[in-house]
Amino acid sequence: MHSEWQLQQAKNSFSQLIKEAIGGSPQRVTVHGKPAAVVVSAEEYERLTKRNKGKLSATLLRPEIGGDDIDFERDRDSGRDNAL
Repeated sequence: MHSEWQLQQAKNSFSQLIKEAIGGSPQRVTVHGKPAAVVVSAEEYERLTKRNKGKLSATLLRPEIGGDDIDFERDRDSGRDNAL
């Protein structure tokens, strides 16, 4: 099972790459050793691109957002002093 493919390898084994993506494992494709693309299943693509038309707060509270690493603390700095 691959999860990273060089472009030529991905072209030669495209059906295998697709089968693994459908199986739930994102497949990364590189060009000259640098990340170029990720192939995911249609189901995963739909989940990732589904637009939530609700409130921003509802979106931020979704479990897949990973709010643990978001800093909501407000900076209390009032800015710089202006001398007129």
